[in-house]
Amino acid sequence: MIEARFTGAELLLETGFEQGDLSIADGRIQGDGGDLKEVDLSGFRVLPGIVDLHGDGFERHVAPRRGALRDVGQGILATEAELASNGITTAWIAQFWSWEGGMRGPDFAERVFEAVAALQGSVPTDLHMQLRLETHLLDEFARAESIVALRGIDYVVFNDHLQHARLAEGRRPKQLTGQALKSGRSPEAHLALMQALHDRHDEVPSALDALGQRLVARGVRLGSHDDRTDEDRAAMRARGAHVAEFPETLDAARAARTAGDAVVMGAPNVMRAGSHKGNVSAHEIIREGLCDALASDYHYPAPRLAALSLVSEIGWTSAWRLVSEGPARVMGFKDRGRIELGMRADLLVLDAEDRVAMTVAGGVVSYASGPVATRLLQA
Repeated sequence: MIEARFTGAELLLETGFEQGDLSIADGRIQGDGGDLKEVDLSGFRVLPGIVDLHGDGFERHVAPRRGALRDVGQGILATEAELASNGITTAWIAQFWSWEGGMRGPDFAERVFEAVAALQGSVPTDLHMQLRLETHLLDEFARAESIVALRGIDYVVFNDHLQHARLAEGRRPKQLTGQALKSGRSPEAHLALMQALHDRHDEVPSALDALGQRLVARGVRLGSHDDRTDEDRAAMRARGAHVAEFPETLDAARAARTAGDAVVMGAPNVMRAGSHKGNVSAHEIIREGLCDALASDYHYPAPRLAALSLVSEIGWTSAWRLVSEGPARVMGFKDRGRIELGMRADLLVLDAEDRVAMTVAGGVVSYASGPVATRLLQA
């Protein structure tokens, strides 16, 4: 753990950038740092560390090619290094618990959660787990609930990826063959499973109601994914899901905000200037003042890059809040997301070209490169 006084840098505070000194010790931002070693950060900017509440970019590390990496733990370790190199100091690893099978199936999910749990506390990045539960996988609810308790999973999000309209009409779902191959099933078997799950649609609401009640009682935060209407949001809110992840329409986002729920959008949506599925643009949600947080989704550099791209529109403080203080508040963390006395020492140092020069997570240097690394060693 580093104990130092950073001097000469521009610090992103509530009022914007100010030049000054910043002292950290015992993993916290301190007041008087006169006795600490001095590290000159002239020419650099220091910002609050990024809080990423939904990221599945780890998949490329845990399974780069089929059968290429059998030790999931090594993939999660590589993921942590990537998180740090992108200025992310707190991260939720978002893993499916789905009928889709393969890397999205319960068997693989258990391996991922075991690997994350084994690393928690032994790496600088504050790692958490998000379980993305498919709403129609009713027979696996009990198993999912058990793994939540076993691994201390603190965030569960409800998803529904079944193509109900096509299944109801007896039509072949899109991309069926490719999905079947990934699941290890034949297209016929995969279709039969999807149809069987769709046919149990009337059982889902009461099962979700009961599960949501039990998870909330356990202290688990709940969210929903891809809400499309205000009715969708209302139904999920009634189950205790007060986080709306990636709402597909402006109506759903407005319904969430009106009811006091949090709205999370994908940072890649900002970078693309729109959704790859044709849903509402994150820019529109942000312009309407409805967005509480941006998440990496499938690309860990995206939160930083998205915030930087928004600076010209909404300013540094508001843009950076979407990837730091905003997501921290959504997840109930009051000790991070701001550069303030007594806060956890989660910091991101940017160079003159806005590249990550150093990341500090909980007072531990998780990433450092170039001149900053040299200055640290020479201090």
